[in-house]
Amino acid sequence: MWGLIVEGHFDSSHFLADYHGKCENLHGHRWRVEATLTVGELGAEGTERAMVMDFSRAKRLVAEACAELDHRLLVEEGTLKPATLEALAGEGFSVLELPFRTTAENLAKHLFDELAARGLPISRVEVDETPHNRAFYQA
Repeated sequence: MWGLIVEGHFDSSHFLADYHGKCENLHGHRWRVEATLTVGELGAEGTERAMVMDFSRAKRLVAEACAELDHRLLVEEGTLKPATLEALAGEGFSVLELPFRTTAENLAKHLFDELAARGLPISRVEVDETPHNRAFYQA
């Protein structure tokens, strides 16, 4: 088994509905993403011969997935009133409604799925919410 680890990051705000503590209030993070790519065999020909894959292609795909979340308010669907969402949009805020609670665990799974859809041989995604706390999802 061979692998690569590629880092990305994004800045966003969120809150946790039905949470009893500080995180129920709107707050932000600089999320660090670590994507682990694994293969059973290295490339056999072309520019990716003897590689898991080209680092520059892997970094670009991870950066694209992170960019979709960057500088946005991440909101679990159904947790804000439609009028609130309309008011935020009317003020020019970039809001992304997601079909899950916006925890680090769920963001790790979301990014895993996004990277797999981009064709990466993804085996694990870690998402650091703070420098000392991280969650992961792996196949």
